[in-house]
Amino acid sequence: MSSTIWSVDDHLEDILGAIRPLDPIELQLPDAQGCVLVEDVTVSVALPPFDNSSMDGYAVRTADVAGATEEFPAVLTVIGDVAAGSGGQPTVGPGQAARIMTGAPLPPGAEAVVPVEWTDGGTGGGAATAMRPAGEAPDGASGEVRVHRPAEARAHVRARGSDVQAGDLALEAGTVLGPPQIGLLAAIGRATVRVRPRPRVVVLSTGNELVQPGEELGEGQIYDSNSFALCAAARDAGALSYRVGAVTDDAETLRATIEDQLIRADLLVTTGGVSVGAYDVVKEALSSVGDADVPGSGIDFRKLAMQPGKPQGFGSIGPEHTPLLALPGNPVSSYVSFELFVHPAIRALMGLKDVHRPKVRAVLKADRTLSSPSGKRQYLRGAYDRASGTVSPVGGSGSHLIAALAHADCLIVVPETDTSVEPGAEVEVVLIG
Repeated sequence: MSSTIWSVDDHLEDILGAIRPLDPIELQLPDAQGCVLVEDVTVSVALPPFDNSSMDGYAVRTADVAGATEEFPAVLTVIGDVAAGSGGQPTVGPGQAARIMTGAPLPPGAEAVVPVEWTDGGTGGGAATAMRPAGEAPDGASGEVRVHRPAEARAHVRARGSDVQAGDLALEAGTVLGPPQIGLLAAIGRATVRVRPRPRVVVLSTGNELVQPGEELGEGQIYDSNSFALCAAARDAGALSYRVGAVTDDAETLRATIEDQLIRADLLVTTGGVSVGAYDVVKEALSSVGDADVPGSGIDFRKLAMQPGKPQGFGSIGPEHTPLLALPGNPVSSYVSFELFVHPAIRALMGLKDVHRPKVRAVLKADRTLSSPSGKRQYLRGAYDRASGTVSPVGGSGSHLIAALAHADCLIVVPETDTSVEPGAEVEVVLIG
């Protein structure tokens, strides 16, 4: 372990300086969700591609319904039906109307759509089926309809290209593809898209004392919570995460387990075994790995001027020089470390420009003065109130207090130069919820 005390910023800079975005690949739309575009996508076909109706009703000429009222309705001959996806629409001439469904193309000659609610429902069924007396069968494209209200030109008509025009920029490079973006790509006819894939993150926890949830606890044992929390945090950051059951405190077993996981990892995260105790297996297992001929290869274990999370490890392992971050084992320490260092690393692998959690300034709402060790940047769990712009501490400062962490949605930052923070002071807040 290096004897140098690293700052939080220097450690993070070292990590991000070594991370390279994953190579782009072409994916089918269903597989591209959560991935990041690497190219601008332009619209190849206008949306909507044709004038269409926004209502079930009747396509009409505006002159034929001008002045129509309940007392003196416009009586029009129904010449046919126009359904969504239909072709060969009838031409609407003077004194005529065509029944039309929502999304159906506006037929030639028609200038507007009158909703079925503005009519008597017609005598020929079609769009007015729900308004026809029970037992009366539709008779196809025939009959009359009485229209009780006038309609302006283009009323209830979705114009061609009113959403986007051909040649418009649909999505910019760097966009994370969520459900709306996938829908837009499909709507403009894209079956595949070029993206950076979601990083594959493997999480391993270490310790003889760890038992999997659902099993019986023995004397001196605790449940393995870190691997579950960090896998969830990796997914929240945008990665595909894989959890490995707790590895015992044996260096050879851990080294072999890590080597086995390299085949499915773009990033490895370990938790536990990086402190100065006799059973700090991660340091023992990984201190000697790396390629001596490759600068930066291997794992460097270091101390950081922060609380919680002083012991940290970072480097690369394996033939592909897969990044590995070794985090402390205390639950709060590991989670805070993940948010500060692993979360940005995942976002950097995705090729995103902004890799950090958002930060805000807030007024400390507390019933006491908060203390902090000199020379260390402290991260306290907090609950942020956006409406009032205040933040309240949640739980104590102990790195084992996982229950308090479950009720926190931010980290309150106390700088290295401050040893206390008074209620009412303005503080920096890292939003994690």
